[in-house]
Amino acid sequence: APDKPFGIGLRLAALAARELLESDRLFQFQTWLQQNNLYVFTLNGFPYGGFHHQVVKDKVYAPDWRSRDRLDYTLNLTQILATLLPAGIDGGISTLPLSYKPWFVQASTDDAFKNATRNLATVAAEMSRIRERTGKLLHLDLEPEPDGLIENTAEVINFFDSWLLPIGGSYLTENLGISQTSAEALLREHIRVCYDTCHFAVEYEKPQSVFTRLQTAGISIGKIQLSAAIRVFLPEEITQRQVIADKLSSFAESTYLHQVIARSRNGALHHYPDLSTALPYLAQSTAQEWRTHFHVPIFIQDYQTLQSTQDDIVDVLNLIEKQPCQHLEIETYTWDVLPPAMKLDLLASIQREYEWVLQKLATSITA
Repeated sequence: APDKPFGIGLRLAALAARELLESDRLFQFQTWLQQNNLYVFTLNGFPYGGFHHQVVKDKVYAPDWRSRDRLDYTLNLTQILATLLPAGIDGGISTLPLSYKPWFVQASTDDAFKNATRNLATVAAEMSRIRERTGKLLHLDLEPEPDGLIENTAEVINFFDSWLLPIGGSYLTENLGISQTSAEALLREHIRVCYDTCHFAVEYEKPQSVFTRLQTAGISIGKIQLSAAIRVFLPEEITQRQVIADKLSSFAESTYLHQVIARSRNGALHHYPDLSTALPYLAQSTAQEWRTHFHVPIFIQDYQTLQSTQDDIVDVLNLIEKQPCQHLEIETYTWDVLPPAMKLDLLASIQREYEWVLQKLATSITA
């Protein structure tokens, strides 16, 4: 964007957010953005701490939405975004899907939902005050993903209907002195969904279905993250499966979780917590297809024996004019952990991602 402002999706860990709010650092950063014709419209508030060059795995969910630390971190991000956001657009902060489902195998999730709801309502109340004071609309965008405490459309809708609206609404009614109806409207305005195309593809949910079901439930999409997962169709022959296993094993790295969901011919789904856990079962799997939560470059669809879920991104971009969501963000973060054969020049790869998206958008708009 050489002749117009360039939008930035910014990720700040908790320490960086605290430091940015010290002294006049936020003002200095804002000045630097203006000097370089950049603007920040969205923040990634999912990872609390470091995210690259270290083992992350399920620690990416900690601290979760039960905790005061997660609340304080998100309130800091809210303050930062309220300052940096230009006039005329809304600002979103994507965040984790409350917690990590395997942490509750032997325990009830009720307390987790209750505490998370209270903390989310606190953020919504602060965002409402910011809007009254500045006119800027901010929203917190819950990002469902495999094995998240809310991981698919049905679980998102159930969380809103069973927890966020009734219990969060009651909390706001008590603390803000507003009606339950007003409280629920406030929550719908400021708590939304981050639709990550990789995550929903791994869940075998098609974009049109998700958009329609969320809209019917009165749940807004605050941000769409464009990303592609690995998909593979399993042949009957064991020798061919071994070739697939060998290819997949190069993606079973030690930094991030790469959840796998297998789908049988009858539509039944089977979850594996990580690709390294799933691979020993590939040879004897009765599934027809495996999809893996590994964000591969979005401009490539076919990796010989493996494919990507790029088609879901194309579907989203074709639907975008009918979807009231201002924010598109490319979400490929795995450059450092890609297999060696896929590690191309980083700058050239990012450029190719932008060019691919812009070309697809242009095609969908003129179609």
